[in-house]
Amino acid sequence: MRADNLLCLRRRKFVVTTDSNHSLPVYPNLAATLVVTRVDQLWVADITYIRLEVEFVYLAVILDAFSRREIGWALDRTLEVSLTLEALRMALRRRRPATGLVHHSDQGVQYAASDYVDLLAANGIQISMSRRGNPYDNATCESFMKTLKYEEVYRTEYRDLAEARRSIGVFLEKVYNQKRLHSALGYLPPVAFEAKLAQPSAEAAARQLSL
Repeated sequence: MRADNLLCLRRRKFVVTTDSNHSLPVYPNLAATLVVTRVDQLWVADITYIRLEVEFVYLAVILDAFSRREIGWALDRTLEVSLTLEALRMALRRRRPATGLVHHSDQGVQYAASDYVDLLAANGIQISMSRRGNPYDNATCESFMKTLKYEEVYRTEYRDLAEARRSIGVFLEKVYNQKRLHSALGYLPPVAFEAKLAQPSAEAAARQLSL
């Protein structure tokens, strides 16, 4: 039934993950006017909840807006800034972006917290935030979360946090990044799309060496 997409998808309880009622600085929406033409030009971040048998846990993700690739994630019981920091640190380890990258999120306290903002600034990353209560300002991440819920979370009964980490990790890294086709990417998965983008520069380097 799973293979034929016949599993019953139950409606789940809604859990609020964004607390924008704080006194921390918020930042203008730079992403709204940014024309994205390459990887590591715009990262988008968001948080969602995952239901286990007896509790809720929270998933923070960061995507590259151009390739749709998941580049950082963290799953834990807390909604504190430590959750989003873990996802950000993973993304920074993997990508090592040049100065000028824009990081876009909602106005939630996890993204406005000084520890998070300071880490972005230390890496030369510009900060962009959605308007309050407007999910359309972060449509790429919202679409990703919907895909995650319908293709993985709603079809799986996680017994505990460890099992959820394993299963969601496989979906993010092995299924979504490497196998799931995107019409916006010419029906390629994100990893293949990025590899295709890198081919011209690799071929140019090879020609240069042959001269």
